[in-house]
Amino acid sequence: MSDLSKFEHEIAELIINSLNLEDTQPDDIEPEAALFNEGLALDSIDALELSMVISKQYGFQLKSDSKENAKIFSSLRALSAYIESNRQ
Repeated sequence: MSDLSKFEHEIAELIINSLNLEDTQPDDIEPEAALFNEGLALDSIDALELSMVISKQYGFQLKSDSKENAKIFSSLRALSAYIESNRQ
């Protein structure tokens, strides 16, 4: 079991629900584990879908051409921190 903060748990649920990861629970996602390739093994289509959901729910846009995307989407913890600092 991972040690997710309340907001990380919320973002884990958002990932699971928006990407239909039926066999995954929020506590199954390690906060520092990779979201792409290893870890959850998400792909670019998943990133696009997730970006759209984040934009709708938290009121800001993640740009697909941003050089920061690799860092932002590197782990649940990184993504949660970015959303928390930019949400409206």
